[in-house]
Amino acid sequence: MAKEYPASPKAQQLQESKKQRLTYILVVSALCVAFYVLGAWQNTTVPKPAASSAITKVGCDPAAVGQSSAVPSFGSASQESLDFEAHHQLSLDDTDAEAAVQPFPACPLNFSEYTPCEDRKRGRRFERAMLVYRERHCPSKDEEIRCLIPAPPKYRTPFKWPQSRDFAWFNNIPHKELSIEKAVQNWIQVDGQRFRFPGGGTMFPRGADAYIDDIGKLISLTDGKIRTAIDTGCGVASWGAYLLKRNILAMSFAPRDTHEAQVQFALERGVPAIIGVMGKQRLPYPSRSFDMAHCSRCLIPWHEFDGIYLAEVDRILRPGGYWILSGPPINWKTHYKGWERTKEDLKEEQDNIEDVARSLCWNKVVEKGDLSIWQKPKNHLECANIKKKYKTPHICKSDNPDAAWYKQMEACVTPLPEVSNQGEIAGGALERWPQRAFAVPPRVKRGMIPGIDASKFEEDKKLWEKRVAYYKRTLPIADGRYRNVMDMNANLGGFAASLVKYPVWVMNVVPVNSDRDTLGAIYERGFIGTYQDWCEAFSTYPRTYDLLHADNLFSIYQDRCDITNILLEMDRILRPEGTAIIRDTVDVLTKVQAIAKRMRWESRILDHEDGPFNPEKVLVAVKTYWTADESEQH
Repeated sequence: MAKEYPASPKAQQLQESKKQRLTYILVVSALCVAFYVLGAWQNTTVPKPAASSAITKVGCDPAAVGQSSAVPSFGSASQESLDFEAHHQLSLDDTDAEAAVQPFPACPLNFSEYTPCEDRKRGRRFERAMLVYRERHCPSKDEEIRCLIPAPPKYRTPFKWPQSRDFAWFNNIPHKELSIEKAVQNWIQVDGQRFRFPGGGTMFPRGADAYIDDIGKLISLTDGKIRTAIDTGCGVASWGAYLLKRNILAMSFAPRDTHEAQVQFALERGVPAIIGVMGKQRLPYPSRSFDMAHCSRCLIPWHEFDGIYLAEVDRILRPGGYWILSGPPINWKTHYKGWERTKEDLKEEQDNIEDVARSLCWNKVVEKGDLSIWQKPKNHLECANIKKKYKTPHICKSDNPDAAWYKQMEACVTPLPEVSNQGEIAGGALERWPQRAFAVPPRVKRGMIPGIDASKFEEDKKLWEKRVAYYKRTLPIADGRYRNVMDMNANLGGFAASLVKYPVWVMNVVPVNSDRDTLGAIYERGFIGTYQDWCEAFSTYPRTYDLLHADNLFSIYQDRCDITNILLEMDRILRPEGTAIIRDTVDVLTKVQAIAKRMRWESRILDHEDGPFNPEKVLVAVKTYWTADESEQH
């Protein structure tokens, strides 16, 4: 057995020193862990906004406030919000500093329905030919306003979906014109303090539901092949409203003033809609976006101007997609007297439309009763032979059919991607809905989006599932509080895909200043959206969205235009007590939060879902409830 020797004094001192060092390391480590856990715990909820004096002053309608139970629950008011002021001060002189903390004033009540880029007075400066005066014409610098658009007195939180499809509060959109002008057609009725939407339309007096059933007898609407649709001249969007229960998502559009507030009514109902017109500019959607296009007495002269409007429908229609027309001149033999037109005139118009459709290589599927349906070919292999007979419209020479922001329409046939055989779908086949939402889009498979491949797409899906799960810890996403949602920088549509199981729809916006155009892939996933330059106003009415989501939007625009104007635009389109989620760096978010405070928003900056050490943070803000003074109505 080995003999044991007592340790020397030097060795004992060394051993004691090691013990002290180990104890010190363990204590420091324990303190670090404790403070990390404490910090993470303090930032897991957003504080409840205290009732501001602005809310008290306007004299809220108790019924309205009672409906707002789903304003996000923000935890204890005693918790302090994150404060980065000591390290992130804005560099301002005394004058700028004073202006930077002053609240924005309320605009007069006559701005309550202000749409900056579709202003009636400004529109009169432009030509009426081809409805140019109704296209987007945004204010110049000296025409911009810096005030908060007020809600009308007695504004109330809209009905929840699906009740909102059939009802809206009169005080939210105080216009009776449509209920009188379209009384026979059952567009809208005034019922005490509410509007009621019976679902009628000019060409469907039996209601949109029965009208869609008639379409469903001619083409299949329930097998998942048709998911995205566009309604040109939508009225109050009843066609789109009743397609939703068939899992078809329609982008409905109409000009600002053809009928008073029709797009506003559509959005108040919780139905996708946007202000727009077929004029001289392309519609703000990429090529091959929609599975179905529809016109029900939309008054668009399809056969005029060398068929330019049908050529534009052809550009945005997917290969194999359908175009549905009802109203003049379809079934003219039955309706010519009611339309107060001659048989010869109506027959000539229909013949001309048929010629334009053939020149686009479309095939007429059926005409039955008041409905006529054409189908775009799956590819253009046979189109070359057709074009030998029809010289116009010619094949487009433009190298980018997706360019659609302030881009002039062309009376030409947009060429489809090449195929190897007659049965192949140009650009790639799509999965049926709902698998389509999560399948890799053909544009990604074909490498048409720089830097995005199938593996990056799968990573993006998982990322947004994680982020939405994080949002749900703070926001009532699943309980019907939100209906109209906008993703202001949609990328691949991952945010919309993660919300697909909830009763919401998402307007996916791809900024024209983005590094890559992803809107075509978003449509291939079965979602809808539009192009937009956020240095300008969006084509919608005030108070039309419940939830705005902005992922690194301000980093894109902070050197392009004043982010104050972007935030004022967000305030314009957000409903009272609506929510904004803004993701960005701390430096950007502190500037945003300072401006949000001036807009009567309550906000707080939260940690990134991966923890406090990620430099990106999340700002969650709620627009407080306030309205114009009731005395302004008189």
